[in-house]
Amino acid sequence: MKLIIVRFEKKYVKTEFTCGYTLLDEYLKKQAKQDVNRDLSVCYVLIDENNLVKGYYTLSANSIRRDEFSEELIKKMPPGYNDIPTILLGRLAIDESIKGNGWGEIILLDALNRSLSISESLGTVAVVVDPIDEKARAFYDKYGFVLLPDSGKMFLPVKTIKNLFES
Repeated sequence: MKLIIVRFEKKYVKTEFTCGYTLLDEYLKKQAKQDVNRDLSVCYVLIDENNLVKGYYTLSANSIRRDEFSEELIKKMPPGYNDIPTILLGRLAIDESIKGNGWGEIILLDALNRSLSISESLGTVAVVVDPIDEKARAFYDKYGFVLLPDSGKMFLPVKTIKNLFES
């Protein structure tokens, strides 16, 4: 099966998508296109040769309150910023039909690579995720995302992403 990652368009079939999380399934089927049309996020989809969506993720501009970071990280940031600019990896999901074959990692790396490209034109400190559950938290933890203890969100510094793609 040949799969590619492309920007979401109406022609891609999303009705059969199921990842095991109703919230993520329904977002793709009912809300993603509206968010894209309103410029709230950009959605990328993993499609097969029949234009069936087999995975997706969203990216949008974001910021995190300075006080959500640990004291150790706050010391590394300029003191005049109350909000730290970030990119939100809002949703990431893989269809159950292809789970366990590395596609989650592939679309995560695609999202991080796009975020790195964005960071070259727009000031941003990190990519932020808000894991849906412990399983998702463990997934992001494997790639170096750091937990923001008070919010449950996780972040990966842009400098870490650069190192990931340079090595």
